[in-house]
Amino acid sequence: MRSWRWQFSRMMSLCLRWCRLCPKRGVRPSKPRRKLGELWSYWKLLLNSLYFNSLTNSDTYLDCVFEPIYWIVDNVTRWFGVVFVCLVIALTSSVVVIVYLCLLPVILNTYPLLWIIWHLTYGHWVLMMVLFHYYKATTTSPGHPPQVRCLDTPSVTICKKCIVPKPARTHHCSICNTCILKMDHHCPWLNNCVGHFNHRYFFSFCLYMTMGCMYCSVSCKDMFIEAYNAVESYYQTPPALFSFREKMVHNGVIFIWVLTSSVAVALGGLTLWHAILITRGETSVERHINKKEIRRLKEKGKVFRNPYHYGKINNWKVLFGVEETSHWLTRVLLPSSHVPHEDGLIWECPRALTRRDPMTI
Repeated sequence: MRSWRWQFSRMMSLCLRWCRLCPKRGVRPSKPRRKLGELWSYWKLLLNSLYFNSLTNSDTYLDCVFEPIYWIVDNVTRWFGVVFVCLVIALTSSVVVIVYLCLLPVILNTYPLLWIIWHLTYGHWVLMMVLFHYYKATTTSPGHPPQVRCLDTPSVTICKKCIVPKPARTHHCSICNTCILKMDHHCPWLNNCVGHFNHRYFFSFCLYMTMGCMYCSVSCKDMFIEAYNAVESYYQTPPALFSFREKMVHNGVIFIWVLTSSVAVALGGLTLWHAILITRGETSVERHINKKEIRRLKEKGKVFRNPYHYGKINNWKVLFGVEETSHWLTRVLLPSSHVPHEDGLIWECPRALTRRDPMTI
């Protein structure tokens, strides 16, 4: 966090640039005005000697102007993360309650035995995976680099805010106010950063939550149409007669269908985007960095190669920690608390890339 003196010096620089004394051409300034101009120039030179350096440019001034806005956004997001987590828990709990009270009795009373078994098995499996991965994503630390210099830990740069070495793929989170290993982004719905040690939990939660919302939306489609027609009949003359319990069921079915359908579309798009990034061996932060590198090297007639792209299938194996064929069942389709294979500090380049060209160019 930059000090108030730094911010004040930047604001004074803006005032000095915008409020220059420019005498009119052809008009000789009066003596008091000339004295005032000399005094102004003296103070301007004095202030420039205190803060000016060769790196000062328009970007520095813009950072100074928007620094209070950045501070407000960081702190508001940090505190509103608790609200978002409570909102996720409340909405998920309401959907589960409505399913048990409205949807499940219809399935048990009207569906064939095989369909009943399928709904009970699939529904409870998805619910178990959603709860497990959301809990792990919110409570698992994304991983942080060592706070002291270690000879065994290679670093690519020094964090300007933490003043500690940053290993490869490590970035600073302004909301958490610390560096995150293999940082993807800060998720307010988790009130946590998505990094090396909880990236798998985050993606699995998004995937299984999308599957659960699609399941609820498709399963209660017919009930939604009936409930919607029943609600429309409330305003007919004479109005249809429904008990209080029936009206609550109608409203609950409409609520769950609208909510799950909306979440399935929005979260499904986010899940698809992260699936594309995982296939490419990138994080959200690295995607922006790599796009700039691709354009920069293209102008020089060179080709950018991602040093962390192990192949489409291998990227998924690295994320899920799949080392054997059986791990697709025990570590992907069932709850698992295993840690990633890598430690997030040292990343091995693919053999093909290392053999041909050790650089990313």
